[in-house]
Amino acid sequence: MMDQRVIIEMGMGSDLHGMDYQKAAARAITDAFRHSTLPIFESLDMSHDLMRVQVTVGVQDPDKLDTEELAKLMPRGRATVTAVFGGQNVPHEATGDIAVIATAAVEAFLPDQSANWKPA
Repeated sequence: MMDQRVIIEMGMGSDLHGMDYQKAAARAITDAFRHSTLPIFESLDMSHDLMRVQVTVGVQDPDKLDTEELAKLMPRGRATVTAVFGGQNVPHEATGDIAVIATAAVEAFLPDQSANWKPA
């Protein structure tokens, strides 16, 4: 059976002065996974290695992201990161500075666990 998505979290990160897409993307990813916990691993005595993590991060210039480095930010599971067009570049007219805003969706997938659940 295919993996089943067990969680999705969203995050936002920015780099306000350096126009650093990598920094903004890293902040968006860490913002997303800091909003969640998966006690299922301890409850079912499962290894975190069973979890596949799929991260999608959006910035205005996705080619500037090192997705392999971003995948290393994930503390658990087998992570892959996909960069897509998204987020925002917000110019400051008075200074010419550009704030970079990145968005991230972090999805966790597990093999079917229905056999491990018993009705109460």
